Formats: sequence, structure tokens, C-alpha cells
Amino acid sequence: MIDSSRYGWVVVAAAFTLMFVGFGAAYSFAAFFSAFEAEFGASRGDIALVFSLCAFLWFSFGAPGGMLADRFGARRVALAGVACLVVALWVASQAPSLSVLYATYSIGIGVGVGLVYVPSVGAVQPWFSANRAFASGLAVAGIGAGNFAGPLLAAWWIGLFGWRGAYLALALFVLLLGGVAAAALRQRPERTSGAQEGIPLSAALRTTPFWLLFASLVLSCVGLFVPMVHLGPYATDAGYTEAQGVALVSLIGIGSLVGRFTVGAPADRLGRLPSLCAMYAGLGVMFVLWTVASAYWMLVVFAVVFGVCYGAYVALLPTIVMDLYGPRSVSGIIGCLYTGCGVGTLLGPWLAGVAYDTVGSYRLAMIAGAVFSAGAAACVLILIQRGQVQAFHRG
Repeated sequence: MIDSSRYGWVVVAAAFTLMFVGFGAAYSFAAFFSAFEAEFGASRGDIALVFSLCAFLWFSFGAPGGMLADRFGARRVALAGVACLVVALWVASQAPSLSVLYATYSIGIGVGVGLVYVPSVGAVQPWFSANRAFASGLAVAGIGAGNFAGPLLAAWWIGLFGWRGAYLALALFVLLLGGVAAAALRQRPERTSGAQEGIPLSAALRTTPFWLLFASLVLSCVGLFVPMVHLGPYATDAGYTEAQGVALVSLIGIGSLVGRFTVGAPADRLGRLPSLCAMYAGLGVMFVLWTVASAYWMLVVFAVVFGVCYGAYVALLPTIVMDLYGPRSVSGIIGCLYTGCGVGTLLGPWLAGVAYDTVGSYRLAMIAGAVFSAGAAACVLILIQRGQVQAFHRG
């Protein structure tokens, strides 16, 4: 018999590890960017599209992944996701062209992360009540840890084994850590019998809060992943070394970790929706800073603070969904919301690369990121001002 008072923290650790390996594999893309330019002679827009397609798919597969987890359990779905990740990395190591990377890395990593991410986040929520924001923050801190470690590990392995060997090393890394973590996921025993509290997915889709949150994710994610892909090349264009560029992407991960670990207590005091609005606004301010950043220390400040805002808002969203709709379909609802992230992410990094290829600058992408982040904050502000959350929660 599982001890409900303690095993929830095992689920948190398992979710952290799954997101660490999944997003570590995904965000390692920053370290491979220059290798792909040299190997395939492709434009930055075409190379960025590898990541954009990948991120679009992991957010898109969050919805079916969440619904499958609600029906069959998070453990089975996460194990399937780990298998997808391992196969994708192994096959990508053999890719003879960029188009093959679209079919291997983009599709395989995208589907794999989608089947790992939402089921893991959803699995954590029912185990906690008072400490839910803190537990959720710990779990999704795995994304920040992967964002930090993935590019650095990949850069190290590229130096040792070349980019193809680095993908094989990543495959083994994901298989060992991810397989053990997926096997440790469990549903809370109280949920396995009797009527489940909360709102079904079909009802949630008919509410105003769902669509305002969905719109905020579309808007924010147009800019959110641009630095993940392009900050490294931007730094090298500015005269810094490739290692310094990769380090900046990893610093976003460090900031993300800080945001995920620290957002719980302030959000519980100030309100989770006002905190989410503030994080969106903070992303917009950082894009403005990026337009004037030239010294390396300014890029460091941008990367760390951008990461804090990003990490905090990712940690807040699952708890807001749980507050609104309860545990019944929490994974499915989170997954459907994350399809909005997929739309924004498909467009942002790719269009930023196209803009660079066209005008030789990332300035348009930076300005667009600031504008769309402000739009995301406005969506949440409308939700707060309308009082939709309180009215729905009572109803």
C-alpha cells in the first residue's frame, strides 16, 4: 500500500527527472546549431525550424498525452514518451541531411516530450493541497535543470565525440534516467475509486478562463523560445565565443530554476493569476532590454531574469488549472492549454530566423517578443478584472 503522505514527493522527484532528461535533450539543440550550419550549409531559418517543429509537436501532443494519462495512468504514457526520445536521438545521430532531422529529431523529440511533460505535471497535482504550488514548482524545475545542463552536456559531448556521437550519448542518458523515473510515477490511491472531484475536459473547454489562458500562451510563446534557439548565434555575431553563447542559453535555465523554486510562496500571498500576469510582463521588459544589450554582462542579466520569468510562469500554470478545474481531468486540460504554446513556438523561432536571414538582424524578433508578451499579460489582466476565476470556482 502506497503511503500517500510520502509517496507524493517520490512522484515529484520522478516528474523532475523526466522533465530534466526530456527538456535537456530538447534544449541541447542550442549546442548543435553551429554544427548544423557547418554540416548542412543551411540558413538559420531552416535550422531554427528543426526546433520550432519539435516544440510545436511536444505542446500539441500534450493534449492527447494528458488525456491518455487521465485514462491509462501517467506511468504508461511516460514510458512510451521515454522510448520515443531514445529512438529519436539514436536515429538523428545518423541523419545525412537537415530534412532527415525534421523527420527524426523534430518529430521524435516532439512526440516524446509531449508524452512525458503533461502526464508528469498532471501526476503531481492530486498528491498535494496546501503545498501544491511548491510541489509543482519543484517538479517543473526539471525543465530549468534540463535547460541548464542540456546545452552544456551536449557541447561537452560534441567536443569529445562529434555531434553524431553526442546524440548517441544523449540517447543513453535519457534511457537510463528517464526509464527509472517513468517507472516510479504513480496515481494517488484515493483517485482510483469513487467519483472524482473536478470539472471534465469538455466543460472546461466551454469556459472563458480556459480561452483567455490559451490566448496568453499563444502570445507569450511567440517570443519565449526565440532566445533558446537564437541567443547563442546572436552572441557569436556580437563577437563572443561559441562557448559564451551556449553559456547564455544555460543561464536561462539557471534563472528558470530560480523562478520555479521561488514562485510558490509569493504567488500564494499575492495570488497566482496576478503573479502570472507579472511574469508575462517581465518577459516583455526583458525583450526590450535585449534590444539594447551589447555588453556581455547585459546579456547575462537578460538571460537570468528572462529565465526567472519563464520558469515562474510555467510553474504557476498547472496550479492555476488545478485551482480552476480540480483533479478530474487536470492532465487533459493542461495538455489542451499547451497546444496554445505549440502554435506560438512553431512561429517564433522560425520567423526570427527568417527575419535574420532577410535583414541580418534579430531586432524585429525582439520587438515582436515584447509586444506579444504584453498581449499575454493583458489576457490575464482581463481574466482578473472580470473576476471569472472566482465566479467559476464557486459555480
